[in-house]
Amino acid sequence: MKKAHEPTYSFVILTFVLILVNTLLAWLSVTLVPAGASGVSWIYIAVAFMILFTLWFGAYGAIAAYVGTLLGAGLLATDSLRQHPEIAIVWAVAGLLQVLIPLGAARVFEVDLTLENRRDWTLILLFGVLINNVVGAAWGAWTLSLVAPGSMVSIFTAWLIGNIIVTILIVPLGLRYVTPKVQRSKLFVKNYWD
Repeated sequence: MKKAHEPTYSFVILTFVLILVNTLLAWLSVTLVPAGASGVSWIYIAVAFMILFTLWFGAYGAIAAYVGTLLGAGLLATDSLRQHPEIAIVWAVAGLLQVLIPLGAARVFEVDLTLENRRDWTLILLFGVLINNVVGAAWGAWTLSLVAPGSMVSIFTAWLIGNIIVTILIVPLGLRYVTPKVQRSKLFVKNYWD
């Protein structure tokens, strides 16, 4: 018997579309928003949408977040990462960590993504705004310091502050108001792969 949400070609198309959207948002975030002295965009709007897509579409969103980060903010937009693609591949794990942490927490703690109660708000703010951005900024700053020695603290600070601002403004509102519509679609993923 076929499951209602069995992965099909629809999820392949969804993943491809999410990769395109994430790549475009990442590229726009690092090319249109002026970088600070650290060379990191202060407002990386793509991170909020990558988190939302991963919470709604599970591992398909996470794959798209990694590829979107690698291409849009890395190989297509950053000269130092274009010159060092091996570092770009490792650096893009920061985007993956920033989406897998809230996904794992939401699934383990059975968070209601419509944020109907204080517990769910607290868990999303903790794992989808704070912890994930600290881990992502640390990983990103460390890997970027391999191509720009001595800049780890300034990169970490710019990355963390910018991402916290963006995610606290977009993620909770997106979850609260858009999740009910997404949950009604056949593409919503309740676990990781559904």
